[in-house]
Amino acid sequence: MTRDKIEKLISQLTLQEKIGMIHGDGLFRTKGVERLGIPPFKTSDGPRGVRKDFENDVWKDIGLSYDYVSYLPCNSALAATWNRALAYETGKLLGKEARGRGKDMILAPGINIMRTPLCGRSFEYMGEDPYLVSEMVVPLVQGIEENDVSSCVKHFAVNNQETRRLDVDVDVSERALREIYLPGFEAAVRRGKAKGIMGAYNKLHGTHCCHHDELLNGILRGEWGFDGITVSDWGGVHDTKEALMNGLDMEMSVTNDFDAYYMAEPLLKMIESGEVDRKTALAKIDEKVRHILNVMNRLHMLDGERSAGGYNDYNDKAALRQTARESVVLLKNDGNLLPLDRKKIRKLLVVGENANRQHAPGGGSAEIKALYEITPIMGIQMLLGGNTEVVYRPGYFNEDIGNIWANTGDSENGQADSLNQDSQTTQSPEPAVEAVPEEKSRRQKEMNEMYLREALEAAKDADAVIFVGGLTHDYDSEGQDRADMKLSYEQDRLICELLKVRPDTVVTLVAGSPVDMSAWLGDVNALIFSWYAGMEGGMALAEVLFGAYNPSGRLPETFPVSEKDCPAVVLGEFPGGEKVSYGEDIFVGYRYYDTYDITTAFPFGYGLSYTDFVMTGIRAEVIEDTAESKGVKVSFDISNIGGRAGAAVAQIYVADKCPKVRKAAKELKAFEKIFLEAGETREVTLMLEWEAFTYYDEASHCFKVDAGSYMLLLAKNAEEIVDITEIEFAV
Repeated sequence: MTRDKIEKLISQLTLQEKIGMIHGDGLFRTKGVERLGIPPFKTSDGPRGVRKDFENDVWKDIGLSYDYVSYLPCNSALAATWNRALAYETGKLLGKEARGRGKDMILAPGINIMRTPLCGRSFEYMGEDPYLVSEMVVPLVQGIEENDVSSCVKHFAVNNQETRRLDVDVDVSERALREIYLPGFEAAVRRGKAKGIMGAYNKLHGTHCCHHDELLNGILRGEWGFDGITVSDWGGVHDTKEALMNGLDMEMSVTNDFDAYYMAEPLLKMIESGEVDRKTALAKIDEKVRHILNVMNRLHMLDGERSAGGYNDYNDKAALRQTARESVVLLKNDGNLLPLDRKKIRKLLVVGENANRQHAPGGGSAEIKALYEITPIMGIQMLLGGNTEVVYRPGYFNEDIGNIWANTGDSENGQADSLNQDSQTTQSPEPAVEAVPEEKSRRQKEMNEMYLREALEAAKDADAVIFVGGLTHDYDSEGQDRADMKLSYEQDRLICELLKVRPDTVVTLVAGSPVDMSAWLGDVNALIFSWYAGMEGGMALAEVLFGAYNPSGRLPETFPVSEKDCPAVVLGEFPGGEKVSYGEDIFVGYRYYDTYDITTAFPFGYGLSYTDFVMTGIRAEVIEDTAESKGVKVSFDISNIGGRAGAAVAQIYVADKCPKVRKAAKELKAFEKIFLEAGETREVTLMLEWEAFTYYDEASHCFKVDAGSYMLLLAKNAEEIVDITEIEFAV
């Protein structure tokens, strides 16, 4: 449809019809205009796949049998692959299933920076580094939108905590905003061509992000040239005039009083009363409708030539498993305890609730009605077959299995309640348990002791012991933050006792964010970190444990020793009160630990393999394309000197030798995942764009490069530098 035809369509719409298109007419849809062939615009949550269907006007599961879908690895798992190609394949699968379920926009991906590991939604995001986030979100968005479905990149912006998420006011410097918190969104818009952006719940400098003029009009549309739809988070609008004037296109909420939305009857009354200039208001409404129609047109919603999509395609299983495989991070392997030799194991003990726990149903809007989910113990049993006796012991007692989003007796979802202002004022140290009665506490202690004894006894005569613990969506969840990084349900004690009986116990953690391992980290020989890795996650983990797949995951975030070491706590405020100060400024994640020389449990970018790699001979050449555009070509050699095929992640960091402004010690500016056969050597060449050497200058309100010497650091992770070269810029 041409621009002229869209303008003609707008001219044929009544004011009431236009307003029906810019606010919800259902919990996940807007109103269409049947007489003009304009369909409703249908959305669905999608952090880990297409969410189940709800009633149109009640937050209630319809109870369908045909809304089971693929359960995708969470975004933290995807980021841990450091593999752009897998991000694209994941996006393509998500978009295909969204279209197959009849959706027009999938409310994903989430790309907020992991400012602190305590954020309840960290598992939905892609870690702490803006460059890594940018590189992974672009192919993810491109894959989604290949299927005539709009992505909706969220939450724009500085949505980095769940405590008081509906009203917390963020105070962050312009430099930190530009260097840390916005680059992922800019990449999604400029390079990914995202058609949808969701505003955040929180305020930025006193104004709610869903109708923030500087964010939506100034930066998003003005600077980045965004031409898609801006969507509010559900219930994120608080002012009719601001929503009208400041760049929001579509208001969504959790209430079924659709006429009461800020951009519904209140907007009509505002126009009729003369509270806003009628001509201006009508022009703004036309602009919103134009954005929506343009996206509809690009999605082929108006011409009948749209992709049909599809879901639960058996052929997609391989891509899901590969992503899960590459997300697994091997953290310790002293004495080459891993991989386990299945031929030598006749009796295997698996301990820990997460071995037998399905995670798809939890997490808030990330919940998935999964077609299936292979748990770790199921994956182990499937891999080993009937010649190995697999014994399971929970090891610890969790009476409160479930999460805050579990359906209540009347089958209503808990999400609507989470969007109540009163529920968002404090952290929840025990999200699944409001108060522990004395009887319940006694039972918890007794059962823990019994389960511990059973596990320790079983460990004595097993050929091998695998512990699978970590977190669940009782803790990793929308609507709440963790109070600390501790493992729940006395898991630390269980791990310590297991290691006393069996020092060769393999510890595996399933979680969406870092945990405190200090109680036992020095004693464990084999440690694996998995994530909420999707429907094939348990099989992928089993393959890594027993050597069917060589681990290649790398941490997308620093694992601190404890939450007390986190920059948001040490230099800034977390969770704060009505206002939270980002006092750490640009020193987020490894930028802080590195610059301030803080010991970590495991650094950003860390991960081991069952083979060994050597990277040497870094060399760099400044490339001048034009007088205004420069870049640097970086080359190095990498060899697999081990005995089996595997993948390394080469990381290039940039360090300004004599910075004229305060900078982090180094910053990630390039990476590549490289697969090599045993004994193979390859030359690798990467390009660093001019932007890799810039910083944001608040005086001039733009990015700039200073003349001087810059070090290019070839690294295995943020702490392990293997080679260095220098370049000189004469700007």
